[in-house]
Parts: sequence; C-alpha cells; structure tokens
Amino acid sequence: MSIAVFASLFFGFVIVGVPIAFVLGLTSFAYILIEGKINLLIATGQRMVQGVNNFSLLAVPFFMLAGELMNRGGTTRRLIEFAQSVIGHLHGGLAYVNIIVSGFLSAIIGSANAVAAITSASIVPEMRRKGYSNTSASATSAAAATMGPIIPPSMVLIFYGVAANASIGDLFLAGVIPGLLLGAGFLAMAFVLSRRETGIEMAPQATLRQVLRNTLGTLPALSIPAIILGGIVFGVFTPTEAGAIACVIALFLGRFVYGELKWRDLPGILVDSGVVTAGVLFIAATAALFGWIMAIESIPTTVAQWMLAFSDNEIVIILMITLALLIIGLFLEPLAAILITVPVLMPVAVQLGIHPVQFGLLVSLNLVIGLITPPVGIVLFIISGITRVSVPDLCRGLLPYYLIAFIVLMLVTFVPQITMLLPSLF
Repeated sequence: MSIAVFASLFFGFVIVGVPIAFVLGLTSFAYILIEGKINLLIATGQRMVQGVNNFSLLAVPFFMLAGELMNRGGTTRRLIEFAQSVIGHLHGGLAYVNIIVSGFLSAIIGSANAVAAITSASIVPEMRRKGYSNTSASATSAAAATMGPIIPPSMVLIFYGVAANASIGDLFLAGVIPGLLLGAGFLAMAFVLSRRETGIEMAPQATLRQVLRNTLGTLPALSIPAIILGGIVFGVFTPTEAGAIACVIALFLGRFVYGELKWRDLPGILVDSGVVTAGVLFIAATAALFGWIMAIESIPTTVAQWMLAFSDNEIVIILMITLALLIIGLFLEPLAAILITVPVLMPVAVQLGIHPVQFGLLVSLNLVIGLITPPVGIVLFIISGITRVSVPDLCRGLLPYYLIAFIVLMLVTFVPQITMLLPSLF
C-alpha cells in the first residue's frame, strides 16, 4: 500500500506538469504526511543538504561557468568558423559543421541543453539560408546535442558517479568511444539525408590562408578538452579540479587571447551560470530526499527481487532495464532520473555482474535519448523555441537519428569492451 501511494503521488505530479525538482520534493513530503510518518520530517532538511554535500558535485558549477565563459568569450564562434572553413564547402557541409561543433562543445560544456541552445541559434539560421529545411536543420542540432551528456566532461556522468559511488574519471574515459560513435553515426546519417535535400547551396571553399588562420585561432580552445581529460587520466587533478582549471583557461582565452571578454561582463556571467547551477543542485537535493524515502520503503530491494524473479536470462533482464530507462527518460530529466533510478537498478546490475562504469553509460544513453523524445524532451522545446519549428515536425525530422542512437545504445549495452577499453588501459 505504501509503495502504491508513493508511486501514485509521483506520477500524479508528473502528469499535471509540476517541475521535476518540485515533483521529487512534494512527493516525499506528501507521502510522509499521508502515511503519518511525521517523525521523518525532522530529518528531511538534513537529507537534502547531504544530497549536495559531495565534493564531486563541485564540478557542476565549475563546468557550467566554463561553458558560459567560452560562449561569451568568442570560443564558440571560432569553433564554428574553423569547422566551416575546413568542411563547409562540401555537399551537406553545414550539417557536418553542426555535428562536429556540437561534439567540440560537448567536450567543453558537457550539457545537451547548452549545446542545443548554441547551435540552434548560431548554425541553424545559416543552414536555412543555404537551402536546408528548418525541420532538417533543427533536427540535426537536436540529435547532435545528445553527445553533450556522453562526451566528457559530462554533468550526467558526474551525477551517476555520485549516485553509484563510481569513479568519475573512469566514467569520463568510458564515454569517449560511445560519444565518438554517436558523432560518426550522426555524420553518416547527415550525409544520407543531405542527398535528399534539394536546393542546398554549398559554401565557397576557404583559402589555405583562411583555414590556417581559423585553425590557429581555434587551437587554444581545442586544447581545453585534452587538458581536462588528460589531467584526469594521468592523475594530475580530480574532475572537480579539472572544472576549476577549465574556468581559468576559459577566462584567460576570452580576456587575454581573444580579447572579447570584458571584466564588466563577469558579474552577469557569474549570475547566469549560478542560476543554472542552482536549478541543477536543487534537483540533486530533492532527489536525495526522494531516494531516502524509497530506501525506507525498501523499493530498490523490491524492484531487484521482482526483476530477478521474472527471468534468470541476463539478456532479458538487461532489455527490461533498457525499456524501463527509455520510458523513464520520456518523462524525467536525466539528472533527476539518474539519482532516482540508480539506487533502484544498481542491485540488479551487481547481481548480473555488470561493471558500474559500463552500467553508467547504459543508463546515461537511455536517459539522454529522452532529451529528444516527447512529451518532456527538454532539447525539443529549447530548439523549437529558438528555430520556431513545431515539436511534431522536429520529431519527424529526428526519426533517422533515433535509429543511430538506438544502434549505439545496443552496442554499448551488449559489447562492454566499447565502454571499458579506455578505462582498462589507464
């Protein structure tokens, strides 16, 4: 009865459109009051504070700030100019530019929402001027943005590492190959789709001088992902310290190398990144409270026992987990979904002998697909709001890219070497 009440409250709040952070908090408080467990109210504040009192979560505001500094400091524009000068003249070149720039931004920002907002505002208009349909251009941006939570540094992988007590450095390494597979698959699909587009204008081929100038201007920005990942891999600094170093590099580039960042811009940048970070960490706090209530009611144990009793076939159970995560991703934002589902599903993964790092990529990929899937896919609404394409049209344009994402998901799920190769080497 208690579990039924808990589930009814949760899905009831989700259905009526309550923001997810409040869904988690309201469900927990309402459950405590309805069940008459008033004594639990004493510890709710402490549980919420404990949810964000984690050194690894300090990486979140640092990477958020680094992304904002790079965007305002001219780094994003230079990445776009560099990609355009190298491949913009090819047939379908701007679609390739969109995907490649999204990959670079993912390796710097680590957020699908931020990547989607940047590319849909800066690259999609240019694609439309060159003859791409609004639906096609917007769908390319939406699909490419899903690399953000997979390619390191990734907010999603940081949250998973905290929830599963897994090595964030290993998770970052594990995300490299799946992220590259997504990018390669999206590029291949863009190649096929661009052949069907009529009236696409190819940009004039850049001169060697332009290519060299753009390359030199972009090299400092391209060094940031290498410094971040290399420093973590070789033990020079932790992921949290890497976030702080990324901020310092971004500030130095924007202010002293590119000269586009002014000291007077810093207060606004700090406020903007602080507001976004506050929202993310509020989700973490309420998810910690929600998870505590689930633990009290033994929901993780119950779910694990039910799944293992349903079938003794490992493939069947993994497919059940995948299906459950895909459905959850339709309704919940990945960060909240990870904090809720990992404590529930991790016992099952342990029983099956799945490595926590591989399971982290499996969980993340499933939930990231939800970012571009209705009814709650936040990336859909970000891009729809910027490019003015309707969500149904955007989803139709995304259908070929869903296929690529699903293929990569199956590879990660059933070929563990894809995720475990780099962590095993380092």
